[in-house]
Amino acid sequence: MIGVRCINLAKRYDDVVAVDGLSFIVNRGECFGLLGPNGAGKTTTIEILEGLLEPDAGEVEVLGLTWKQHHRELRQRLGVQLQETQLGDKLTVEETLRLFRSFYHRGRTLDELLRIVELESKRRSWVGKLSGGQKQRLAVACALAGDPDLLFLDEPTTGLDPQSRRQLWALLSHFRQQGGTILLTTHYMDEAETLCDRVAIVDHGKVIAEGPPPELIATLGAPKVVTHQGTLEDVFVALTGRHLREE
Repeated sequence: MIGVRCINLAKRYDDVVAVDGLSFIVNRGECFGLLGPNGAGKTTTIEILEGLLEPDAGEVEVLGLTWKQHHRELRQRLGVQLQETQLGDKLTVEETLRLFRSFYHRGRTLDELLRIVELESKRRSWVGKLSGGQKQRLAVACALAGDPDLLFLDEPTTGLDPQSRRQLWALLSHFRQQGGTILLTTHYMDEAETLCDRVAIVDHGKVIAEGPPPELIATLGAPKVVTHQGTLEDVFVALTGRHLREE
């Protein structure tokens, strides 16, 4: 079964082409990663799939549904963590989760959400007093409040220390084990190698490579990797170039 179907997607902002004929499919039950340099079109693409933006052209189906015809049903079946999730500093963790849980007809209990993200001891703490890793876990808990079938994550571990990143990886792996589907963007190649069944590398609004990380790594070939075993980061740099990109 297909979780996300994206065909010839296009989005332009004045003279800037953010997404240019982009296509890929995410299967139900897998973790699919969108990788690309700054300005490649990743966030625009994921915001279209989340129903936050309208494409200029192309077809999008999410869980076999379309935003034009089934937006209310889709809102109930998706979990979303934005690139910069802003939560109320003066609310407690429990109040925040209760608010997000109220948006859904069905979902997990507050106790379940706190246990899943290991924030039981912070139940009555203000959000503004949480560490960066705790805030990220709370944002994921908010995305899980409706017990979604599909989870969208836009750079979920940016800025986190290694321990916090691995805690989130474990949380997402558990979601997968329960049958959930994940579509994420990330700049961390080790994260994509660890979590993703397949990835699409995007540049200039187009998919320039797609497949399981081990297969993409194998396409490099021995002559291009001289000093170490090939990684997904080698693939990324080889395909998108070594020069720096502006935000």
